Amino acid sequence: MKSRRQFVLDASLGAIGVGFSPTSSELESQGKRNTGFVSHDIYQEHVISPGHPESPERLRRILVELKTRGLDQELLSIKRVEDPKTNIEGHHKENHVAAIRNIPTTSAVAEAAVGGALAAVKAVAEGRVNNAFCAVRPPGHHANNTGQEEGFCFYSNAAIATKYAQALGFEKVLIIDWDYHHGNATQNAFYDDPTVLFFSSHDWQAYPGTGDPALTGVGDGTGLNINVDLGCGTKDKDMLKAWDKKLLPVAESFKPDFIIISAGFDSRMEDTLGCFDVTDDAFRRMTRTTMDVARRHCGGRIVSMLEGGYNVDGLAKAVAAHLETFVEG
Repeated sequence: MKSRRQFVLDASLGAIGVGFSPTSSELESQGKRNTGFVSHDIYQEHVISPGHPESPERLRRILVELKTRGLDQELLSIKRVEDPKTNIEGHHKENHVAAIRNIPTTSAVAEAAVGGALAAVKAVAEGRVNNAFCAVRPPGHHANNTGQEEGFCFYSNAAIATKYAQALGFEKVLIIDWDYHHGNATQNAFYDDPTVLFFSSHDWQAYPGTGDPALTGVGDGTGLNINVDLGCGTKDKDMLKAWDKKLLPVAESFKPDFIIISAGFDSRMEDTLGCFDVTDDAFRRMTRTTMDVARRHCGGRIVSMLEGGYNVDGLAKAVAAHLETFVEG
């Protein structure tokens, strides 16, 4: 496996034709946009099975909501990296990658999701935008090395993006996972790593049954794995209390150079696969708090990528609240 410094450094940026049209040259006269956006029709081509909750409609509804609110005019489109294979192979084992590549259509879409995450990291790293959101699928925070899909995930998007950020020179990365489900693959990737602070708020009783708060890391990574178990009915105040008590003190001492968000919106109220009672206001406040940490320690650098969220209307509203907060700066 490659070291962080050997991790591939190629990525490309540009505009894509999905309604988010401002390009870098156009922005010279308009002023820099705060927020980048990754999306593409390819992310709608992956279907696990008819009627499956992780469906293309998730992205379609997000795009409609952003357009309805006028956010499509506030975002800088970022073109995904076309060939992220080296980055994927630098994180996942050979047998896992080989197995995923045998899945028709899905293999290409899963690679494209990684490519979107890499391009967003590069855009933020280069200062083209302050922050970016990746409206990609399939999600990634459950993808270990089993040679098959786990929890709707195929490649570990957030973990691969984190290693790429470090290859670009950002040594200390904070990963925030606010999905209803524990980001077990992300935890596994960095459990002994002193350069990554991982924070996950989730329902320990839900899939995949991991996320024990007693697991805080090992070796040099001890204390840098923070699991917060929140039960059914969790409200805004409970989520925000977890941030105030568990995340912020450690983040302030860790002083990250870059922040990655595994933005799972199945932690929102009325989700079909979650049982929290968290509102869009909490997502705004968590986004604002993350931005405050980023301003204090890492020049505002944040890349957020879609994980869960299966009530498509609720998902779209929560993503819009998240992005509105980014755009406000």
